[in-house]
Amino acid sequence: MLHAGVLMKLGGYGCFRIAIYLMPFAAAQLGWIFLTLTGISIVYGAFSACVQTDLKYINAYSSVSHCGMVLFAILMFNTTAMTGAVLQMLSHGLMTALFFALIGMIYGRTHTRDIRDMGGMMHIMPYLGVGYVIAGLASLGLPGLSGFVAEMTIFVGSYMHSDVFHRVLTIAATCSIVITAVYILRVVGKLLFGAVQNEHHRELTDASWEERLSTATLIVAVAVIGCFPNFFVNIISDSFLPVVDALKEFVPAVASM
Repeated sequence: MLHAGVLMKLGGYGCFRIAIYLMPFAAAQLGWIFLTLTGISIVYGAFSACVQTDLKYINAYSSVSHCGMVLFAILMFNTTAMTGAVLQMLSHGLMTALFFALIGMIYGRTHTRDIRDMGGMMHIMPYLGVGYVIAGLASLGLPGLSGFVAEMTIFVGSYMHSDVFHRVLTIAATCSIVITAVYILRVVGKLLFGAVQNEHHRELTDASWEERLSTATLIVAVAVIGCFPNFFVNIISDSFLPVVDALKEFVPAVASM
């Protein structure tokens, strides 16, 4: 939870405050290389998650895809996409923390993370099952949750560029939404519904009140960002104005977007 939810965001922060702010000319000249790599990582990470059977591996490859969107948006060099990048860092930090918390709670009871050995968990552990569904819906970008706000802002800002290169990469990255829906719904269907694979799982208990409190806090935070994004957008937009000012000299399009 700490690594994926907090420490991974130091990379995005470093890109904003160090790489781009201190070296705007290099960012403007070489950004297309990293933009191409991040576009590939977004789609590749989503495809990799589709073939995993371990819950932690699924979440790990999902994080590669979602965190790739952060750098992808930063390298678009406009305020809309950059706002989406920061929202994505905040949203992903909450979503992946919720995922890892739920995975840990499920593993603590079943002693396995292999989705092939589990099934029917929604009937056995309804609270944890509902929590996992909400986390999955946030990850695939359901409106009303933080994932939708962040990804929509990123794609809208990215498509503002009029050149073919940026728009083709944006369309390719947008395809990851469909791939994300595939692996999220696959895991939800296999893990939570269907027949129970292990009869001993019928004896498992649902979440304790401490677990309910911790996961409910994360779920509320995800919903608040999704329903009231303007409060966060206003704070975020003002925070990276120095970065935008540093880029204007080398990327004229920044001033118009």
